[in-house]
Amino acid sequence: MAMLKEGHKTVNNINKITPRVSEFRRFYRVFFSRKLVSFGLIIVLIVILTAIFAPLLAPYNPNKQNLDESLLPPSRAHLLGTDVFGRDSLSRIIYGSRTSLMIGVVAVFIAAFSGLTLGLLAGFFGGVTNAVIMRFIDALMSLPMIMLALVIAAVLGGGLRNVMIALGIGLLPGYARLMCAQVISVKENDYILASRTIGASNLRTMLVHIVPNSFPPLIVMMTAMMGLSILAEAGLSFLGIGISPPTAAWGAMVSDGYRYLLSNPILSIAPGMAIMLVVFAFNMVGDGLRDALDPRFRGTF
Repeated sequence: MAMLKEGHKTVNNINKITPRVSEFRRFYRVFFSRKLVSFGLIIVLIVILTAIFAPLLAPYNPNKQNLDESLLPPSRAHLLGTDVFGRDSLSRIIYGSRTSLMIGVVAVFIAAFSGLTLGLLAGFFGGVTNAVIMRFIDALMSLPMIMLALVIAAVLGGGLRNVMIALGIGLLPGYARLMCAQVISVKENDYILASRTIGASNLRTMLVHIVPNSFPPLIVMMTAMMGLSILAEAGLSFLGIGISPPTAAWGAMVSDGYRYLLSNPILSIAPGMAIMLVVFAFNMVGDGLRDALDPRFRGTF
């Protein structure tokens, strides 16, 4: 009895010394512990608000041509000058944020949903199902992502929809491999065995128990891939297989402006800086989410 009382006293002392911290407070503290993550989140929010309120923020119609004002330098009337067709560069950059965010969100959603489904089936059922799906994923991974997206975009043609599909397929292998590895690890836990013991169906086991416990790494990957998809779209637009004109797209603006680097360098530098900042911001937010969701960092912040 004396030993039990001493044990209870020890547990009570430990509870007093180390009070329980809520998961939300821990997430908040870890996520905002780095200034670069906060800076990245601010940039992402600014870009989102810019895309939403583009008609109110843009001083001119981004597609209206005025050849009399072709290639004007920066001035009070046109803060970033005009392009070869006399279109206001600042307005096109503001509207280009809509294109970049739309492509980033939709392409990542296509890749994440398809990769999650394929990885879940391969990891849960194993055997022949795993072999067939993973060999298909290996075939996709044999080509670099940008090359695969370039081939698919060339086959489907340019345009916003086809670019999103091409990038979604190009980003798919990474999600499938990560999800398959997560499922193989999670399905060996005791609570999965318990759910099977009580007669839970495979579908219920996958959706209720496996997917929620495998999803945190995918959230981090989705955030990081947002920047990669925006960068890939810029590359496709630069190569001429991206967004069809006259839709404003940052990659296409860099491609159109590099011919005038000596006379009007701002035409390429401004959209290039926008791409760089957005990609950097999403990568920083992804790193912050990784640190905040990783259980190995629970006791270090």
